[in-house]
Amino acid sequence: MRQIVFDTETTGLEPELGHRIIEIGAIELVNRRRTGRQFHRYLCPDRTIDPGAVQVHGLTTEFLSGQPRFGDIFDELREFVAGAELIIHNAPFDVAFMDAELAMLAAKGVFEQKLTTRDVCSVLDTLALARQLHPGQRNSLDVLCKRYSIDNSHRDLHGALLDADLLLEVYLAMTGGQGALTLDDKAAAAGVAAAVTKAVRPAGTLVVRRATAGELQAHQGMLELLDRKSGGKTAWRQFDCVPEAATPAP
Repeated sequence: MRQIVFDTETTGLEPELGHRIIEIGAIELVNRRRTGRQFHRYLCPDRTIDPGAVQVHGLTTEFLSGQPRFGDIFDELREFVAGAELIIHNAPFDVAFMDAELAMLAAKGVFEQKLTTRDVCSVLDTLALARQLHPGQRNSLDVLCKRYSIDNSHRDLHGALLDADLLLEVYLAMTGGQGALTLDDKAAAAGVAAAVTKAVRPAGTLVVRRATAGELQAHQGMLELLDRKSGGKTAWRQFDCVPEAATPAP
């Protein structure tokens, strides 16, 4: 599965008032693994940037004046994201800006018909996903980084590529991490199921080793840690059976 973790920075908050995209950052995942491919461009917006936006991302009109325009990089961007699933935090915001940029290109006759972001790729909103997993809680990117123990101490200002990189780690954590129990890379890439072989039971008496009192105590400590991290939703505590401590061998 091919996914693109995607983020933008803009001149302001409202595309309907003529605000524009000024930075795009995108990182490619295939089968939940980084491929090393990424897309990063600064863009000239041909308009002023709201002072409040400058305080968020630090990008100035002077810096962007020599950068390409959205139309100059669109073909390259479209090739990079085509057919993938875009992973975006608060997707309606970024998609609205992308669609506004595409509408301006359509008005110039670049396309034969109207084109939207979802005509090129599908979209997954990680903010909506986070709200499902953590209802009633704050779910900004900074909050999610703290919740999932992802270091964002270097994020003094917002940046499209930096935020995409942090979102990638948050997304993997929210949806089960890197997936260590997957097929090897070649098999996963080819979509080939792993071969299943029947285990041979060794001859002789099956030895049952029970946890010692010390091991049970360590186990309880780990459960308490998981309880704190998960808000008291540790699945292990749903089991009724509690392992008995080992009795000394005769």
